[in-house]
Amino acid sequence: MERDSFGAFLKSRRDRMTPQRAGLRTFGTLRRVPGLRREELAQLAGVSLGYYTRLEQDQAGAASPQVLDAIARVLALDEAERTHLHNLARHPGRSALTRPRPERPHPRVLALLDALDERTPALILGRRNDVLAWNGAGHALLAPHLDVDAPADPARRPSMSRLFFLDPHVRELHRNWAEQARTHVAYLRLVSGRHPGDARLAELIGELVMRSPEFAAIWARGQVEDCTAGTKRLHHPTVGDLDVDYQVWLQPDSPDNRLEIYTATPGSPSADALVLLSAHTSAPKAAEVRATHGSTTAGRA
Repeated sequence: MERDSFGAFLKSRRDRMTPQRAGLRTFGTLRRVPGLRREELAQLAGVSLGYYTRLEQDQAGAASPQVLDAIARVLALDEAERTHLHNLARHPGRSALTRPRPERPHPRVLALLDALDERTPALILGRRNDVLAWNGAGHALLAPHLDVDAPADPARRPSMSRLFFLDPHVRELHRNWAEQARTHVAYLRLVSGRHPGDARLAELIGELVMRSPEFAAIWARGQVEDCTAGTKRLHHPTVGDLDVDYQVWLQPDSPDNRLEIYTATPGSPSADALVLLSAHTSAPKAAEVRATHGSTTAGRA
C-alpha cells in the first residue's frame, strides 16, 4: 500500500487550488499546470521558492507549525485536511512499520456503553475501525449475521472496514452505501497520517485496495475527512427501511476509542423500527462484554 507522503499531499492540494480561488490574476495567459505554480504558493505563504520546493520533495525536514498554517491557509484546507497536513509533517519521510499490540477498549468508554439504554444501538471502534465492543442493539442493527461475542476476541474481532467493502450483507444493509464509502475511506486516510507506522493499518488498507475496486478508486482520490456525525439509511433484514443518525464520542485519555451511538428522530417510523429491533435482541449486556474483555489479552486486531 502506497502511503501518503507530506510532499505528495502538498502537491495534490496545490494542483487542486486554482489561481482564481487564491486571489491571483492570470490575465488570460496559458498555464501549464492545473493549479497554483510552486512560486505562486511560496509567495502567498511567505516562504522561499527553494524551501517550498524542498518541502514538496520531502527534503526539507519538519516544517514549523507557522509555515504549515500559512500553507494550509493558501490552499484553503478544511480542518481535517489541516490536521492531516500537520500529522504528515511530523513524519516527513517513510516511517518504519511496527505491529502494535491488539487494542482493548478503555474501561471508561466501556462504562459509557454500559450506561446506554439497550434500545440505543452503540459500539466502540478502535483506530482501524475494529469493533472493540458493542451492545445488543448495536450488533442487531449493524451486523446481526455475525457472532455477538466476536469483539471480545481480537482473533475474531470484526473489522468494520473489511465488512463495509467485502461483506455483501453489510453492503446490502446500507441504502446510501456510496456516500458512506467515501466518508469511510477519507477517515482511514486521516488515521493513516496520525499513525504512519501502524503495520496493521497499512496491511488493512493494502488488502482493501487489492480486493475492492471501489475502495481503490476512492483511495486514489486522496480525500481526507473526519467522521464525527452523519446519517445511515439502512434496509434492515428484520425491520425494513430506517434512517439512523450517528454521533461519535471521544475520550481525551483514549483518543483511539470511538463510541458511536445511533438514534432516530423521536416518533418517526425509524424510531419505531429501533424499538421493534430491540425486542429481537438477545445479546449480552455491555457489562458482560466488559467482563469478557477483561480476560482477553492476545490475538489479532
